[in-house]
Amino acid sequence: MKLTTERLILRAWEDKDRTPMARIYGDAHVRHFSPKVLTAKETNVEIDLAIERARTNGFHFQAAELKGSGETVGMIGLEVLSETVQAAIPGHPRVQIGWMLAKEHWGKGLAPEGARAWLDYAWSIGLPEVVACTAKENAPSQRVMQKLGMVYDGDFENPEFREGHWLRPRVVYRKRNPKL
Repeated sequence: MKLTTERLILRAWEDKDRTPMARIYGDAHVRHFSPKVLTAKETNVEIDLAIERARTNGFHFQAAELKGSGETVGMIGLEVLSETVQAAIPGHPRVQIGWMLAKEHWGKGLAPEGARAWLDYAWSIGLPEVVACTAKENAPSQRVMQKLGMVYDGDFENPEFREGHWLRPRVVYRKRNPKL
């Protein structure tokens, strides 16, 4: 699948994305609200998993490329939440939207631009709603969610993190399909 915006091409992963994504996923600043920074090998596993999940579900997180330069600047996309996480979130949503961009591309509006394209796609395939979840302290991601017109819908504990882990408390933002 391929989506385009004014400045981005959102597309399936290619081998050329592995090195830039290893740099992005290996950046402690970028991964501050993630469980850990990833090695190049772990990044490859993540990309391979994303490719497989896209095959299975019809979508998943994909490469975000700058038009013109062809630079891979991160990932944006939709994912089917694990059953464990679905059960922990009020209303038990199925699909979440997410993004992770290289630090030098923060503050340029690329995350909301790419996420809007993914939301349009979600509505085109009839998804009733999409949520976004992040750590309670992750104000920058929450600002992106608000720019997307998503509405804060409470807190939850992510069971994929152990009790007491600082990333376990999460917030959830929700947007319903305006076409339904």
